[in-house]
Amino acid sequence: MRIVLLASGSGSLAQSIIDATKSGKLQIEISALISDQESGALSRASSAGITTKYLPMISDRNSWNTQLLNYVESLNPDLVVSVGFMRVLAPEFVAKFPTINTHPALLPNFPGAHGVRDALAAKATKSGSTVHWVDAGVDTGEIIAQKEIAVLPGDDLESLHERIKIVERELIVETIQDLIINGIPGRN
Repeated sequence: MRIVLLASGSGSLAQSIIDATKSGKLQIEISALISDQESGALSRASSAGITTKYLPMISDRNSWNTQLLNYVESLNPDLVVSVGFMRVLAPEFVAKFPTINTHPALLPNFPGAHGVRDALAAKATKSGSTVHWVDAGVDTGEIIAQKEIAVLPGDDLESLHERIKIVERELIVETIQDLIINGIPGRN
């Protein structure tokens, strides 16, 4: 299975996939990692010998969407994996490529860029990570898998997010493994 990674941040989620690939746990080829930021994710992928593409956001969003779509199309992936990619993908993109995303909350609760903060503000007693199919909305696609953790009485934004990241890294690898075994819906 050929995958393309999309990431905007430090790349810890991408690193979990890279490590699982190098160890043989995941039988995949990472065709490229694409980032809209000069990020740690690019450095991690480059250090692992993975092709990287820096595609900074430009004022013409339609042009950027086309550049992203054309580049990913040239890689011919079986799956696109969004791991901390902080851009909403164009409907044309998600219609063309099966795409999954990780989210640091138990969807459908707390969608959007501030899931951890929102869970704390709502005084949620549990949180966790969700992997879902990407659709044209923001964190509205079909849920594939979730891992739950308790929100502890002393949790703040940093402590809760760090504990969510641990299960998020495990869950994305497990979900890709399940898709390898069971196939990608509509692609088998």
